[in-house]
Amino acid sequence: MPRVRWLAVAVAAALVPLTACNRTPAPEGAAETPPGTATPAATPARSYTDQDISDAYIYLLSRLLVLRQQQLDLKEGFKWNEIVHRKPGAVDWANPNLDVAYSEAWIAIDENSCTIVTVPKITGRYYTVQFLNGWGETLANINERTQPKGAGDYAVCLKGANVQLPANVTRIDLPVKQVRVLARIELGKDWKGAEALQHQVTFKPTGSPATPAPGPKIPTFDLEHLPGVEAFEDAPAILDSESDLNPGMDAIAAKVRAIAEGVRDPAERARVEEVIRKKAMADFAAASPTIGHGTVKNHWARPAVTGTYDKDWLGRSLANLGGIWANTTDEVVYYKGNLDGSGVQLSGDHVYTMTFPKDDLPPKYANYFWSVIAVDTRAHRVLPNPKNRFLLNNQSDLKYNPDGSLTLYFAADKPADAPDGNWLPTPRGQDYRLTFRFYGPKGGVKDGTYFPPPLVKRS
Repeated sequence: MPRVRWLAVAVAAALVPLTACNRTPAPEGAAETPPGTATPAATPARSYTDQDISDAYIYLLSRLLVLRQQQLDLKEGFKWNEIVHRKPGAVDWANPNLDVAYSEAWIAIDENSCTIVTVPKITGRYYTVQFLNGWGETLANINERTQPKGAGDYAVCLKGANVQLPANVTRIDLPVKQVRVLARIELGKDWKGAEALQHQVTFKPTGSPATPAPGPKIPTFDLEHLPGVEAFEDAPAILDSESDLNPGMDAIAAKVRAIAEGVRDPAERARVEEVIRKKAMADFAAASPTIGHGTVKNHWARPAVTGTYDKDWLGRSLANLGGIWANTTDEVVYYKGNLDGSGVQLSGDHVYTMTFPKDDLPPKYANYFWSVIAVDTRAHRVLPNPKNRFLLNNQSDLKYNPDGSLTLYFAADKPADAPDGNWLPTPRGQDYRLTFRFYGPKGGVKDGTYFPPPLVKRS
């Protein structure tokens, strides 16, 4: 599947705190350009500032990223209302969750047809079937937390659809006609068992839903080389293709439309291109270390929002670029760490340890499982190593210290005192970052007060 990547420049950006929920920060010391000052004298003054251009671009980006992924999926061979089961451990994404087997689909529903999702009986391992809209917002999850009945048939329907369903089918109403689906089943120690369960998740339309028309035209872009002014060329059609369900988005959407009108003028088009390249990209990069409006402690960053974003369009665009299809914090909490305890970039040339006290071990904060992976700082993909070991988790052969504490080791070569199962190989001569996950978060992870311990550089 096409890779999902972070903006490359974001990784190198310094931590810059954000001061407002719905605006990106200007670079320190920069003054906002007043309307019209960047245009030639003969060009009419515009109703938007450089900051408006930056904000509108970043806002629009979340929709562009989903449309891009949809078009790539359909080009790959996805068919509406047919599920694609990925081989466990074989996904090629940024920040992949190698703890689960993935299945994916795009489903179409309408006023006369629902899609029946059949979930097998799954016991002793985490699972969820997640539904998202065209902006990357999570609409629903089917799992033991949301649907205590567990195994059975669920009808995913357009809200208000007049469709007769069997009595034993649980109806789930969604507000949109096109939905992205991502199913996850915990691998645990029995990968074959997880794969067998994975293939028992099935989809079937109740009728003949209309095949969605091709999406609006979007610029062709690489996720390490985001579009410039061309992002606004068909922006009205992109906005009209699916409404943003979040409240309070009318004003920024109006700015998108105004800029789309403005770039018809060659001089204004040049101005918008320059603002995107010099300001919007810098604003986006500055927001990356804190994952938008997130919090940093022990040099671990926790996002303020994932999966559902309300008014935080900045967080949504960052999530869609860095880990599209992120789930809600009821399901999973992610921490990003690319600095050691002294605030220095992690490097495969050094040995790091991370120690959890005996009364504060990772399982304390996860109802299901926890894991940590190392990824490169540009594409955020797992790093190859001779052991083909890409994560440490609750299934690893961990050895505890005599006092009951747990120490994890990150190094190119196994330290002499490190138990093999506690060691995650990292690439010599290369910077990297870590992603720590807690599935079924509880306690301090759930309420936002917990952060993993810092990484200590030993050598």
